[in-house]
Formats: sequence, C-alpha cells, structure tokens
Amino acid sequence: APCTAIVQLLAPGFPAGAASRRAEALKRLLEVFGMEDPPPPPAHFKQPPQYMVDLFNTVANADGVTKNPDILEGNTVRSFLEKTHSEKMRFLFVLSSVAKYEKILMAELHLFRLWPRATDGPKKHHFCQVSVYQVLAKNEPDAPGGKKLLAARLVSLQGSGWEVFAITQAVRDWMEDESSNQGLLVTVQGLGGSPLEPPPLQFASSRDHHESKKPMLVLFTDDGRRGASLPMAPIVPAKMSVPRLTGPRSTRSLDRLQPCQKHPLSVDFEEIGWSGWIISPRGYNAYHCKGSCPFPLGENMRPTNHATVQSIINALKLSEGVSSPCCVPDKLYSINLLYFDDDENVVLKQYDDMVAGSCGCH
Repeated sequence: APCTAIVQLLAPGFPAGAASRRAEALKRLLEVFGMEDPPPPPAHFKQPPQYMVDLFNTVANADGVTKNPDILEGNTVRSFLEKTHSEKMRFLFVLSSVAKYEKILMAELHLFRLWPRATDGPKKHHFCQVSVYQVLAKNEPDAPGGKKLLAARLVSLQGSGWEVFAITQAVRDWMEDESSNQGLLVTVQGLGGSPLEPPPLQFASSRDHHESKKPMLVLFTDDGRRGASLPMAPIVPAKMSVPRLTGPRSTRSLDRLQPCQKHPLSVDFEEIGWSGWIISPRGYNAYHCKGSCPFPLGENMRPTNHATVQSIINALKLSEGVSSPCCVPDKLYSINLLYFDDDENVVLKQYDDMVAGSCGCH
C-alpha cells in the first residue's frame, strides 16, 4: 500500500544517502494529504478556535480516526478569523485559501455576544432583532440596493455566548466573483425594527477583544477527493534498492508462515517534521497487513470468491504463473487532521482510506 512504502522510507535506520528518497517520500505524503508544500508553522503561538477543537473531538478519536462518517457532510471545514480590524458590526473575511473546485456546502458567521451593559432603571427590552446583511455597495451599504438580507432573528439580552448565522449564499457569490466580497453588516434593532441607541447588545470585535472571541466565518466544503479513487503515482522510485532483512533466516521464514493479519504501523507527525502546523492528532496508527494466504483459505482469512478460486488454481498448479492470494486491507477507515493552513486559518480535513481496519486474502 502507498502509505506503507512511505512510512518505510521515513523510518529511522534507512540506508545512508537516502535524503533525496526521503524528500520524495515526504512530497508524495503531502500529495496524499492534498498539498503541494507543507504550510509554515504560525509565526507566534496560536490557540486554535475552541469551536474547531470541539468539532475535531466530535468527529474523531484521539488518533484522528473518524468516529462516525456521517457527522460531516463534506470533507473540509475551514475557519476564518476577522483580521481586518474594521469598524464594529462590519466584518470582512479573506477567503483566498479556498480552492475554486471546492463545493460550498454551508457557511456560518459566528459572533460572540458580550454581557449586556449595566443600565440605569428597569430594563425595557428582553430581546432585540439581529440582522446580517451581505454588503453590495462598499461605501454606501444603507443606500437602496446597497445590502442584501442573509439572516435575521431575535436574540436574548440576557447572558453571553456564541450566536451563529447562516450566510451560505453570500460565500457562494464571493467564490464566483472574488471582487464582490465587500463583507457583512450586522444591525441590532428593537422588536418592531426600531433603532436602539445605544444598542443594548454588543458583539466582540476583532480589535478590542481576546482572540478566542473574535468574529469567525466557518465554511463547510467538499474538495471531491476520495482516497481509493485517486490515481496515485508509484511511491517507490524505479531504481530504489531495498535494505537487506536482518535477523536469522529461520525467523524470516517463520514470519512468512504467519497467517494474514493486521500489524501496527505508526505515523508520527513530529518525526516527519510536521508537528509545527498539525494541531491534532500528533500521529496515528495506519496499521498494515502481513502474512501468508495458504491453501485452503478459511473463513478467518476473509477471502473473496476470487481469492478462493486463485488459491485453488495456485495449489493445484492448474495454470502457470498464478501466485497465491495477497494479504491486504479489506476495510479502511478515514482520519481527520486539524491544522493551520498557509494563512494561519485552522482547517479540519477528512481523508478517506488511511487506516487498515482489517485484513483479508484477496
């Protein structure tokens, strides 16, 4: 399997002079993860948004293996912090890291509602109306046709916490025409649409508040990658020499006689040199399949009908050049990576067919 070959190349103790092969293996491993170059680690220590950490823990276990493949509709979740430090209630997100071929499934604006200001006398309002607009005219959003309503709802004036608004159509517009991205405008009004001065409700801004409360756009997409269906170039260069096996010959022979089964295969991102930009997991167990598929194949070998016929033909020498079936993964699981991209945005991405769940003779 491609991952097995790569991890063997990266393993400590590989023969001297393997620097170019290691570089080639790392390049191929990046291709598996859909990247050309590894993103640079953030210049300063950055805490990923808690929403993204919680989402990763909901979708994956500690090793990154997917708990439930149906939780995410697509395979990529991107978070964008508002970095422009613009005026309050006006938000602009730079989406240049989203590829044109990614299918936009859903987009959300996450705003942190601050505790209401102390007011003198009895409170007149318990709720207010919050509206989110797509800005169409950069300098005159309040002019006729200057903005388009995306979402509106009543928000309590009690307590604090995150408020989430659907803004999918705006992001789809921006992806079609990048220059149309003039940002979002948020208004706070009374129940009848009357203006409230000063507004009793305030959202955290990108300039005045802690990073953990900054306005954030969360984008759910699918990049169309599906592991097994991807055409993969051969991992091992043509003239590559394979290191000699060490240990007594009897041990090697015994190893070949072991029945087909699953064995550990650790992928350590720190050892590879990727720990600076990958947030979670620190590594994972890919597992690999090893062992013999002797005749007759029992049910415990999980053989396909084709493998059973091939085993019989091989055992009875009914046809020349027919080998015995191979021990390969017959169930594969996806893994999830939480990482910083080139723009220091946090991304959660799911990769199919990365962990051997079980082995069989095929």
